[in-house]
Amino acid sequence: MKAVSFAAAALLAACFCQSAAAACYVVYGPDKDIVYRAPEPPIDMSRQIHETLPLVAPGATMVFTPDNHGCDVPINRLPLAAAPGSMGRRPARADRG
Repeated sequence: MKAVSFAAAALLAACFCQSAAAACYVVYGPDKDIVYRAPEPPIDMSRQIHETLPLVAPGATMVFTPDNHGCDVPINRLPLAAAPGSMGRRPARADRG
């Protein structure tokens, strides 16, 4: 019975925990100006940031926070190849035959 009450308490606590996902991603260019700010990451977050961020914005720094303060007005001054959805991947090349 004690194990069941502990499991119920753990489940209840898990329901009230915040998720670990970031709510706002900000990329600062080499000159420290904001070049990207949005709720979606500009890079593939399943890979290491140091592997993907230089492909999107060379010399940039990315910061992400759990709150969305200031993220209500998105900024995207990144090249088209780095637009959200491409996730920092380089465009595929067509084969020439």
